[in-house]
Amino acid sequence: MSLLQVKQVNHTYHSKKLFKWKDQSNMVLHDISFAIEEGTCLGLIGTSGAGKSTLGKVILGIERPQQGQVLFQGNDIYHTDKATQRKIRRDLQVVFQDSYSAVNPRMTAERIISEPLENYEKLTIAEQKRKVSYLLERVGLSDKDLKKYPHQFSGGQLQRINIARAIALKPKLIVLDESVSSLDMVTQSLILDLLRELKEDFGLSYLFITHDIKAAFTLSDTLGVLEKGELIEFYDSKDQFFSSRHPVVLQMRESILAEHPRFRSVPTRVKMG
Repeated sequence: MSLLQVKQVNHTYHSKKLFKWKDQSNMVLHDISFAIEEGTCLGLIGTSGAGKSTLGKVILGIERPQQGQVLFQGNDIYHTDKATQRKIRRDLQVVFQDSYSAVNPRMTAERIISEPLENYEKLTIAEQKRKVSYLLERVGLSDKDLKKYPHQFSGGQLQRINIARAIALKPKLIVLDESVSSLDMVTQSLILDLLRELKEDFGLSYLFITHDIKAAFTLSDTLGVLEKGELIEFYDSKDQFFSSRHPVVLQMRESILAEHPRFRSVPTRVKMG
């Protein structure tokens, strides 16, 4: 049984135009189906407006789709009892793009990481402190950061704290929703290395939602391309992606910038290293 199964999910937004009675429908997800196996990372790439974030919300149980199923460890996340829902919330975590909006600015790093532990585990104060210290160290920070507030960290450091919070309960699956896209290239590379290490050490599975093709191939075992709410193709390797003749993929490849800024005025087809 797959860890996560998304089956024929359809989702539409409805809105009314000014001075008109008729509903305006916008289908953002159309017949989406895929699976994620334990210990693997599915990268999901697409341009802005492709439906990536909406799909992430559907999988996280934030936004119920009009049609289809989302099964996590065999349980339909929208049709299950409260005890199972609580277990799903423990085993299914998320790291968002905006590291600052994802935390309470009045909470210290220690409190931010402790929050899921307080909700799900019965630890003594000493045990909890030891675990938070371990988690901080595991993501590249230290005890001296325990009492700092979000504004005292850089974006990359705060994202490490969000990652520490996400792995605190040893979840089965983490949804990474553009989690490195707001970081500079050096910090992005370091965070991707960290995520790869954590995946191996903790046996994690990821759904990596991104518009960055290079980042996607750094972390992903399989890559899916989402365009206008439809999953158009899946790839198991860089070679498959770069040999695809699908027009959307061709356009994506043309948009990859060269590594050096002086070459960035002309689209390039250079493969990712």
